Amino acid sequence: MSTAESLDPVNLNRKIQAIESATVRFAGDSGDGMQLMGSQFTTSSVIHGNDVATLPDFPAEIRAPAGTLAGVSGFQINFASQDIHTPGDGIDALFAMNPAAMKANLIELVDGGLLVVNSESFSKDSLEKAGYKENPLEDGSLSSYQVVAIPLTKLNRDSIEGLGLDRKSGDRCKNFFMLGLAFWVYNRPIESTTRWIEKKFAGKENLLEANTRALKAGYHYGETAELFTSSYKVDKADIKPGVYRKVTGNSAVVLGLVAASKLSDKPLFYASYPITPASDILHEIAAHKNHGATTFQAEDEIAAMCAVLGASFGGCLAVTGTSGPGLALKMEAIGLGVMTELPAVIVNVQRGGPSTGLPTKTEQSDLLQSIFGRNGESPVAIVAPATPADCFDMALEAARIALKFMTPVILLSDGYLANGAEPWRIPDVESLPKIEVNYTTEVNSEKGFQPYIRDERLGRPWAIPGTEGLQHRLGGLEKQHITGAVSYDPENHDFMVRLRQNKIDGIAEDIPPLQVNGKETGDLLVLGWGGTYGSITTAVDRARKAGKSVSSAHLRYLNPFPKNLGEVLSNFKNVLIPELNLGQLRMLIRSKFLVKAKGLNKIQGRPFQISEIQSAITKALEE
Repeated sequence: MSTAESLDPVNLNRKIQAIESATVRFAGDSGDGMQLMGSQFTTSSVIHGNDVATLPDFPAEIRAPAGTLAGVSGFQINFASQDIHTPGDGIDALFAMNPAAMKANLIELVDGGLLVVNSESFSKDSLEKAGYKENPLEDGSLSSYQVVAIPLTKLNRDSIEGLGLDRKSGDRCKNFFMLGLAFWVYNRPIESTTRWIEKKFAGKENLLEANTRALKAGYHYGETAELFTSSYKVDKADIKPGVYRKVTGNSAVVLGLVAASKLSDKPLFYASYPITPASDILHEIAAHKNHGATTFQAEDEIAAMCAVLGASFGGCLAVTGTSGPGLALKMEAIGLGVMTELPAVIVNVQRGGPSTGLPTKTEQSDLLQSIFGRNGESPVAIVAPATPADCFDMALEAARIALKFMTPVILLSDGYLANGAEPWRIPDVESLPKIEVNYTTEVNSEKGFQPYIRDERLGRPWAIPGTEGLQHRLGGLEKQHITGAVSYDPENHDFMVRLRQNKIDGIAEDIPPLQVNGKETGDLLVLGWGGTYGSITTAVDRARKAGKSVSSAHLRYLNPFPKNLGEVLSNFKNVLIPELNLGQLRMLIRSKFLVKAKGLNKIQGRPFQISEIQSAITKALEE
């Protein structure tokens, strides 16, 4: 939305339009550096003071054929001078490196939107790979957009001439030329990127100089070429004072786990088998050895989960991370954690399934697997973050619940949250929750140490092996109440099954009530969980501004539910539940609360757009 105009001080024939927000997407071949471009543009926008939300989108194949639709990689960023919750619906500007990248993303470019392309990539061969019969730059099919076609390859080569780089190495700098141009179009500072280049290519003077030149050449090309009638500026957002940094969901999980380790005074042990999109967690925790974190790359998912239980038995804050098919493999060992009542955190970064499914695309398809996916009555606690930054808080919560109640806890993130980024206000350490540990060093009975004696929360004591007088054994066989001895007694089994369930149910007394966004009664409640928060909240806020009787609520605790959930549901005539699955939360809500909840379901590997939820709200209110 344009709010004001001013003249460009360098070229008085050109205007600078002040806008409240913009959605920009970079697209090219996998390997063209699109994720790097997006990340650098995001960092610059955060430093500039904007609120941002991002949506990386990349192919699953390690190297799809260059120039094909299957190999297109993209990165979308929404940045604004106001509070935003999503990476945006329609794209205001598309920077495309080749015909395939343009074709794959053009459908989301708004009418009148800015389209910047590398004209030299529109060869006959590239057009055929992208499925074009005619050159769209020449047939008039792009007339509804602001098309800026630049000879990117030549401009980049000219900018690095004389540095002695071979042709292949020099052409790799094209992404920085395009990034510099995007910086100019939106009046972004380039200093953070030049610093990144200096650090990245330290000791490689030719590459450092080439990438720096390409970045600056792109910026100044926008400034001097007569190709743009205007540029845009997005002012700083009015945000709460504090120290901020950019985080992705995965990096926020890591920070939350490291903080939980410090708050509980327990060493962090992280074991996992690499799997997209959870692998970044292993990489980032490995960088925190100075905080006492230990990482272990296991030979498979089963080994990773078993190692976590061993580390937990030994007194660590034990964590594993995985994605859908990996969670399926871990299930038997998670059941062992339920039986032994050892604390553990299992981070599940959901992706499209089943099987290997859509490894790089998001989905919310593991809720029922998380709740029911084990043999026997095997309850675990489940929490789910709502935003990338919220991954920090919910990682802390997962650790807090696991240690306090002596139970495995599943943290349900997803690909959209894991790869998405937003500004995160670094919290005051004093404001972080206290983490209690059910740790014991004393014999707790006249008959000696009883490993399954309970506290008021039904948690059992955590006795570290090697502690004098606290010898005990664990295993997957049923335990005798109090003593922990192996028991086949039918009555004891019935008692222990109910006790373990009651312990998980009792967590509801220890978590905050569900908050309602908007009025607490009305015609429609939009209930969500996980990464749908931004789209739901924005859509509901817009509907309320339009005078509609609609509110929203977002579940961050999925097992058990908050105590007041039934009361919240009963205050609304209708309930709408948007989910990136076929209705898993809706099934749980309908069966537990007998509410005729309706679903809005999408399984396309992409998050909801705000407009999709707005349309569903309108339809639900009309029925």
